[in-house]
Amino acid sequence: MVTRDDILTWLRCYRQTIGENKDYLTRLDSAIGDADHGANMDRGFAAVIDKLPSVADKDIGAILKASGMTLVSTVGGAGGPLYGTWFMRAGMALDGKTEVMGEDLLAAFQAGLAGVQQRGKASTGEKTMVDAMTPACAAMQASLADGADTAAALEAAAAAAEQGMVETIPMLATKGRASYLGERSIGHQDPGATSSAMLFRCAADTMSKAS
Repeated sequence: MVTRDDILTWLRCYRQTIGENKDYLTRLDSAIGDADHGANMDRGFAAVIDKLPSVADKDIGAILKASGMTLVSTVGGAGGPLYGTWFMRAGMALDGKTEVMGEDLLAAFQAGLAGVQQRGKASTGEKTMVDAMTPACAAMQASLADGADTAAALEAAAAAAEQGMVETIPMLATKGRASYLGERSIGHQDPGATSSAMLFRCAADTMSKAS
């Protein structure tokens, strides 16, 4: 069972991870983007953490939706609308819940992914955050179907997201700012896929400690 406190811990973990990797994400983005992904994500999740005290007593859905709305209003570039959409859609899937099972989390992650794909008009193989999120959801679904508990399923999701992140390196970017580079985008790891893999890693680490 995943509690509201676990969700809050996950968000704090992600904010810390983004802060620690801000320069790394910026270096990745400087190669194929606007060199602002690290700074934008750091600013956005600092704002999310500032927002949490006002929603910490709400249900999980409300917490995630508030996080998403905060990201949309504070993060520039593509990251704000895309991550904001992800969190808002995930929150909608968990509306009213103060405790959730692994299947609930999977449904939220799938809803978030669908929102990102709709907003960004992206699919797998185009060198975007979708390339980390899609295998993460697939691995989590397969793990739960095999009878794994939530912590193990989230570990499978995190590992798949990290593999998907690495697999963006040889891809040709066909979406977003990186697509302007054409073949010069090949050989670089996508920053959005990287921050997405960090999101799933924090979820797995948080739930492994809670279980």
